[in-house]
Amino acid sequence: MKLAGWIQTYTGKKFWPLDPRPEDVDIVDIAHALAMQCRFGGHCLRFYANAEHSVYVSHHCGADALAGLLHDGSEAYLLDMLSPIKAYMPDYKAAEKRCQAVVYRRFGLSEVTPESVKLADRRLLKTERMQIMAPSAEPWVIDAEEPLPIQIGGWSPSTAKVAFLDRFEQLQRAA
Repeated sequence: MKLAGWIQTYTGKKFWPLDPRPEDVDIVDIAHALAMQCRFGGHCLRFYANAEHSVYVSHHCGADALAGLLHDGSEAYLLDMLSPIKAYMPDYKAAEKRCQAVVYRRFGLSEVTPESVKLADRRLLKTERMQIMAPSAEPWVIDAEEPLPIQIGGWSPSTAKVAFLDRFEQLQRAA
């Protein structure tokens, strides 16, 4: 028996966010949902899709590029909760960890996010702070990180979705 309820995904599938299975994970659902979600809860200077963020991460973590592309895959099913809130939601964090492990497993990856992906994600966060967030004198935990040498595009949802799927196909062909 499945825990809790299910959601209908973009492709029309049933997905149980609290009891996920690899066979229910679909790359098109992930690409579409992440392309429709704005980073930082929408508090950036312009629209910036989670899918665009994931594409950038995938280009800066070497051999772990597929894990980089999929590192926020659970957010396609659970949404992108803001970090200061997530820190006080242990049940959500546990559900996110389970769902992310299932996303990785679906695509033949280790269930643990590689350190190279975590570093690229932190460096990109520093880049995002500099390029798409309002200036603030308040420190961020990533202020000591070296930013990535990129210019954030601010792609539309449709462009972000296509770029995400193109990057996925590129990585699949290279495997």
